[in-house]
Amino acid sequence: MKLDNEVRHTSEELDDRVLADVVTALNRRVNVSHDFDIPYIAGYSDDAKTIYIDRHLPRTLAWKGRDFRLAPFLVTHEIIEKALLDELRLHYLHAHQVALRAERDAVRGAGLPWRTYQRMMKAHEKPIDEEKLKRVPVDLDLTPYKDLDDFQILERLVRAAR
Repeated sequence: MKLDNEVRHTSEELDDRVLADVVTALNRRVNVSHDFDIPYIAGYSDDAKTIYIDRHLPRTLAWKGRDFRLAPFLVTHEIIEKALLDELRLHYLHAHQVALRAERDAVRGAGLPWRTYQRMMKAHEKPIDEEKLKRVPVDLDLTPYKDLDDFQILERLVRAAR
C-alpha cells in the first residue's frame, strides 16, 4: 500500500481523525497474537513484527453501548515503545512514557475515557502478572523486564519459554 493512501485526513493541528489514521496504519504493519501469557499485558517480538497481547485480556471494552477493541490501542503503544528502544536506544522508562501518551491520545480520540480504559487495564494487570506462565513466545523482547530490573518476572519468562 502506498503511504499516501493511508492518509485519509489532514490537519496541522492535533486531530483525532488523523490520529485514527495513524492507529490504523500502525496496526497494518504488525501481526497481533492473543495466544500467550504476557506479563504487563502486552509486549513485542525481538524483530518487532508481532505484538503479543495476553491471552486472558478481554478483546473489547463495553462503554455506553459501544464495544471498543483494545488491540489497536495496545499495538500503538507497543510499536512506538519498540521503535524508540531499537531506533533511538532510549531506556525503557522513557520509551514507555512516550508510548503511553500516544496510547492515551488514541483511546481518547476513539471516544473512550482514559480513566475507564485504565481502570479496565489495571484490573487485569495484577492477575496477569501473577499468573502461572504456561505459554510464552520464544521471541518475546525481554528489554522491558531487564531495564526495570524485574528479575522475578524475567526468570519466570525464561523458564516458561523453554
